[in-house]
Amino acid sequence: MPRLSRMFIKAGMLYLVAAFTLSFWVVARAPLGLPGWLSAFQPVLAHLFVVGWITQLIIGIAWWMFPKITKDNPRGDVRFAWIIFALLNIGLLLRLAAEPLVTLYPDAPLGWALIASAICQLLAGWGVVILLWPRVKER
Repeated sequence: MPRLSRMFIKAGMLYLVAAFTLSFWVVARAPLGLPGWLSAFQPVLAHLFVVGWITQLIIGIAWWMFPKITKDNPRGDVRFAWIIFALLNIGLLLRLAAEPLVTLYPDAPLGWALIASAICQLLAGWGVVILLWPRVKER
């Protein structure tokens, strides 16, 4: 399995554990009398599951399993793929930090962080399509 595939899959597993853990604390907040600010993480949970876990797992497996382009260049530009990995994770971590803060402090100038997060994830999404498109071909 290529190193990049392992990194996408391992990052996905870490986000899965983080999502389950955070989900527990958000749901257990009221019954356990935990601080109210924990509910500000509610919107991030779906992002952790879908982008962090599912999307990274899919990309990692696609990078590994999709048909090779050529024998000399089996998977395409590895440097570009690492940039995609970085953009996706930077965007996700920015969202994890910024979204609860924007909820808790709506007057603070933190909207730029959500915009930066969305841009990183948008670029990563387009990058995945560009990277994998040549590998989706007929036999």
